[in-house]
Amino acid sequence: MSSLTGHPPRRPPRSILPWLATPALVVFVGFAVIPLVGVFALSFTTWDGIGTIHPSGLTSWRAVLTDPGLPHALWVTFLVMAVSWAVQTPLSILLGTFLAGRQRYRAVLGVIYFVPLMLSSAAIAIAYKALLDPNFGLGAGLGLQLLSQDWLGRPGLAFGVVVFVVSWQFVPFHSLIYQGGVQQIPHSLYEAAQLDGAGRIRQFFSITLPQLRYTIITSSTLMVVGSLTFFDLIFVLTEGGPGDATRVLALDMYKRGFQASLMGPASVIAVILVLLGLALALLLRRLGGRDAGASQLEGA
Repeated sequence: MSSLTGHPPRRPPRSILPWLATPALVVFVGFAVIPLVGVFALSFTTWDGIGTIHPSGLTSWRAVLTDPGLPHALWVTFLVMAVSWAVQTPLSILLGTFLAGRQRYRAVLGVIYFVPLMLSSAAIAIAYKALLDPNFGLGAGLGLQLLSQDWLGRPGLAFGVVVFVVSWQFVPFHSLIYQGGVQQIPHSLYEAAQLDGAGRIRQFFSITLPQLRYTIITSSTLMVVGSLTFFDLIFVLTEGGPGDATRVLALDMYKRGFQASLMGPASVIAVILVLLGLALALLLRRLGGRDAGASQLEGA
């Protein structure tokens, strides 16, 4: 009706705006803040998950922080984080830039590339575990000696398999982010570069990458923080093995809490994961910075 009369649409009063955010705030408090406070409180107790909860002060914290296995789990967690980021980021940028083209077949490819993200992590792990079986897997079926190795029984190979499967599953999601970022870059920049004689490779490094700066920060934040919660895929694929080669913090938390019935130490690791996630997110935000001119140009 407002478009017919020529009058601009009326905005809701500012006094109503806080109330519009109330449902989201209630959900956030109920499903994020309260459980987090509960886990923090459990970290100062002794509990087997069934019986009575007994306050124990810093006993659980001392047990976890003095455990020689904690530095190794931290190292594996950060190693998976760094290597998976180094693999996913270039592939996601290239695929996202490719899918941002105007050809029709690229839309079809975009749908195909997105399929891995629609699958369950546990189902993906089961499938790859079967395919990589040295006796009955893909290598044995095709008669290829290279694929018939003990992929999940050797520490280096098992770690590589975990990084590969993680990247295979989540590259489509980040490619979608970069696709949206590339489509927001003003086309006039590429037209000016073409007039100056710049080829596609020069345009990519001089225009596309600089304009994707904040998109890279956003994607990297999701990658880094998300890598702290890798559990189901690693649990089904390797169970942290061989030995402790792929035992990340999230898996260590599960084994302490649900296999050893040590909910106090498990809660301590959960708190450590939350603190690490917050610290890394703030660090990436600080490294990304934001100047008004560049941000406005990117979103133009």
